[in-house]
Amino acid sequence: MRMESDSFDELDLGLLDALEVNGRASFSRIGAVLGVSDQTVARRYRRLCAEGGLRVVAVRDAQRLGQDHWTLRLRCVPDSSAAIADALAKRPDTNWIGVASGGTEVILGTRPRSPGARDDLLLGKLPRTPRVLEIHAHQMLHRFYGGPSGWLRKFGVLSDEQVAALRTEPDLARQGPARIDPEDEPLLAVLERDGRATYPELQRATGRSESAVKRRLAALLASGAVYIDVEYDPDILGYRTDAALWITTSPAALHRVGEALAAHDEIAHVAATAGPSNIIATAVVRSTADLYAYLSGPLGHLEGVQHLEASPLLRRVKRLTYQRPVR
Repeated sequence: MRMESDSFDELDLGLLDALEVNGRASFSRIGAVLGVSDQTVARRYRRLCAEGGLRVVAVRDAQRLGQDHWTLRLRCVPDSSAAIADALAKRPDTNWIGVASGGTEVILGTRPRSPGARDDLLLGKLPRTPRVLEIHAHQMLHRFYGGPSGWLRKFGVLSDEQVAALRTEPDLARQGPARIDPEDEPLLAVLERDGRATYPELQRATGRSESAVKRRLAALLASGAVYIDVEYDPDILGYRTDAALWITTSPAALHRVGEALAAHDEIAHVAATAGPSNIIATAVVRSTADLYAYLSGPLGHLEGVQHLEASPLLRRVKRLTYQRPVR
C-alpha cells in the first residue's frame, strides 16, 4: 500500500490506518504512535477532511444488534439513476450507494431499524417510484469481512505494536449485550455526525454528566452495538475502481468461499446473503486492468464459485455520509 497523490504522503496513510484502528484516539496518542507531534496530526487530519473526503462517524452494527441489513439493486430508466441515488442518499438508513451498469442501475445498502421501516422502503416507496423498473433485494445473513474491520488493516500499514498502542481495553473483547436504549439516541445523533465529538459536546447534547457519557459510550463500543468507522476517497490512495460482485456458490462451498474472499486484499466487504446470489462482495482496485486480473485470477480460481457478475461503479454517491452534489 502506498499513496499515489501529489497532496498526500505516507504519514497521511498512517493516520488513516490509525483512525481505522481507533477513530476516537486523541491526536497526541496518534502522534506518539506515528512519531510526530499532535499539531502535525491535527493539521494532516484537517487537510484529509477538506481534500480527501475524510469523515469519522459512529455506525450502528446491524449484525450485532440483530437487525436487518439489505443490499438492493435497482434497475432504473437511464436518465433517472442519479436523481434516485441522490434521493436515497438523503435517508439515514442507507449507505454505500453507487451508480453502475452504464447509469441504469443503483446499488445501495440499507439498514432499516424496524420491520415497519423496512416494509415502508421495500414494499412502499421503491415499488411506487415510477422510474424504478426492477428491484432485486439481498438480505445479509453473515458478514465475513467489513463493518468494524477496516480495509487498510489488510495492508499492514501500521505494525502490530502500533496497533496495540492505539487500541483501548474494550477493543480486546466484546463485553455485555449489544443493545441501544432510547436514551442513547441523543448521544448517537451527535456521533453519527462526528465520531470524534468531544465529551463536553456529548455532555451538552445528552444532559448527562461527562463521566456517565464516557461510561455509556465505552459500553456501546465494547458490546459491538456501535463502532467508529472511517470514510475517505480511495482515489487519494490510487484506488479508483470499485465494483460490486454478485457471486453464486454451491451451498457446501458458501462458507469456505466467503472466508477465502475475506482474506483477499482487493475485498473491502463480503457477506453471505439471501437473494439471487448467495455472496455479495465489494472489490476496490487501482484500475479496470487490476479488476480483470483479480476476477480471472484469485477469485476465478476459487473452487465452488459457480457464477460471477461484476458491476463496476460509475459514480460513488454515498459511503457512510452524504455530501450533497453541487448543481
